[in-house]
Amino acid sequence: MKLKKQSIQALLFCLFITTAFAQEGWWMREPIRWVQNNLRQVDATLDAKRLAEQLADMRANVVLMGMGGIVSYYPTNVQYHYASPDLPAGKDMFGDVVRECHARKIRVVGRYDLSKTPKAVFDAHPEWFFKQANGQPVIYNGLYSTCINSDWYRVQAMKILSEGLEKYDVDGLFFNMFGNQSRDYSGRHVGLCHCDVCKTKYRAQYGKEIPNEPDDDYRKFMFTSSREVAAEIGKLIRAKRPNAGYFNYIQEYTDGIMSESNTAIARPLPLWPYTASDNVNRARNSQPSKMSVDLNMQFVDYWWRFATVPRGEIALRSWQNIAHGGALTFEMNGTFDQQDRQALETSKSIFRWVAANEQYYVKQASAARVLLLGAPPGAGREFGAEPYRGLFRLLTEEHIPFAVADNMDWLGKREFDLVIAADWTPASLQQYAENGGRVLIVSANKPEFEVAPIVKTIPDVRSYLRVRDHSAFPSLKDTNLLMLNGAFTEVRDSAKPLLTLVPPSMFGPPEFIHIDMKDTDTTGLVFKPMGKGTVAWIPWNLGGMYYRHSLNAHAGLFRDLLAKLNVPRQIKTTAHPLVEMSLMRQNGRTLLHLINLSGHSQTGYFAPIPMMNIQVQLAGAFKTAKTLRTPGNLTIKSNNGYAEFTIPQLNDYELVILE
Repeated sequence: MKLKKQSIQALLFCLFITTAFAQEGWWMREPIRWVQNNLRQVDATLDAKRLAEQLADMRANVVLMGMGGIVSYYPTNVQYHYASPDLPAGKDMFGDVVRECHARKIRVVGRYDLSKTPKAVFDAHPEWFFKQANGQPVIYNGLYSTCINSDWYRVQAMKILSEGLEKYDVDGLFFNMFGNQSRDYSGRHVGLCHCDVCKTKYRAQYGKEIPNEPDDDYRKFMFTSSREVAAEIGKLIRAKRPNAGYFNYIQEYTDGIMSESNTAIARPLPLWPYTASDNVNRARNSQPSKMSVDLNMQFVDYWWRFATVPRGEIALRSWQNIAHGGALTFEMNGTFDQQDRQALETSKSIFRWVAANEQYYVKQASAARVLLLGAPPGAGREFGAEPYRGLFRLLTEEHIPFAVADNMDWLGKREFDLVIAADWTPASLQQYAENGGRVLIVSANKPEFEVAPIVKTIPDVRSYLRVRDHSAFPSLKDTNLLMLNGAFTEVRDSAKPLLTLVPPSMFGPPEFIHIDMKDTDTTGLVFKPMGKGTVAWIPWNLGGMYYRHSLNAHAGLFRDLLAKLNVPRQIKTTAHPLVEMSLMRQNGRTLLHLINLSGHSQTGYFAPIPMMNIQVQLAGAFKTAKTLRTPGNLTIKSNNGYAEFTIPQLNDYELVILE
């Protein structure tokens, strides 16, 4: 019997999909409700059955807990690895937890911290340890910090991990404090490692000595060093436990990308209420084949591990995690016997609700048609943080679904209506634009390809931009000037300017305010056709100013600029700007998540204010729509390519399921 060509192709496609699905790890196949019990060494006495019952009662299906490293929670025979002094003789606490949890279909991820050891290891092998510039080791609460480039990580740790992987049917491993840390838990600056291994390796790679403070070369050195070890750990896990996941705070060589939504008392204001959305969106769209596990940290700061953040903050992070396709998480220090139970009780109720509706919280993928570029690989999250966050806010408050990526791996794989670049504008965006893409650059930094000839960059301008054509910017009809604060790049552009630079002028005393104000023809906005596409460049820090000051004029300019670029709106809505929306696809259906941020005010997180009768127009054709948090069927009307419906009430969170 002969098969038609189309039938053969269909069969091959099915085989491909089946194989791909079979190769996916449990962390991608299953809905994840992840609890971390950050155990102390005294918790080695815990009752494994009771812990498993508490996890099951919360409806958690993954637990991350201490396994080894600083101390092990099981009897170990590996030299220089020591069991917790509180582990009772003959007791295998970790093994008991694996058995009890697996009996209840709860997966167990073992936590290793290889960054520190007791003094006995340092006495035997001082060459394995972090050495400060003054030659002294880094000691914290009697523990000695190790070096990522030493044989501690590259030889001895592999023996420790091999024993654990061979003894226990773990579902994954996670690594805390991975790599050399320049600060200790108290925030004390310890500098860079100057051990003989680091000095020799750095000199061989860069032809110079290790600097006193990290520069670009040193950051690259540490980035590469940690990835070398990460690769070896990944190989070991896959060899010993092929079905186990590998979780770390880095993207490379891992199966899951870990991050934290946390607080610290010295963190600069304003607080970032989108921390979980930011972490998960970035991870899931930078590496779509990997799961994002953003740990919802319940404590205020290291000094107060048993004092919890507000209930509203725990809830907000939880909704954000699942709205962007990540794992639902909760972290606690120690066991379930918490002295401050507010965060735990809040999280329990959300875990139970999500468990009852778990079919909607697995295998989600972003349906966004706008991409926001984050910091490039190796640059660190603080690179261009404020400009990026301002653009993140503008997109969120405008209810424009968007994906975040910190690489260009999406090229040729996903289509977007617009790509927005803040302080990183890679050269590959030129080809993207020439092939028909729209690119918006929002930065005074020089792009890696030419948009317009640059005259100069002025590092600090405190003045204005003048609106020259209000017909191009209808949102700015009531203003002629926009605030300008920060760097400004002057470019040559022959087109008629829509915005122009107003140089700084006198601002005091009141009798002299701007009486010497002058206008120029220096453009503050460039439009350039590039091949089949278009590049628009705002050569000043719109994002950073919006992050700091939230001016209506800056938001209006951004809104009108997207319209001028003919970026289609996926969502049109009457929702308040403090309603965050994410648009996801899952198994042939569309999921619209709504999160109510109205409970956030300055440093406070309160119960959100209910929002009533939110009208939504969603691009596409749908036959049915229903809400899940407040169950109900919605009436849909089709209008000019959009599905129109009204959400009667939004309390804390809602999910609209459209098919």
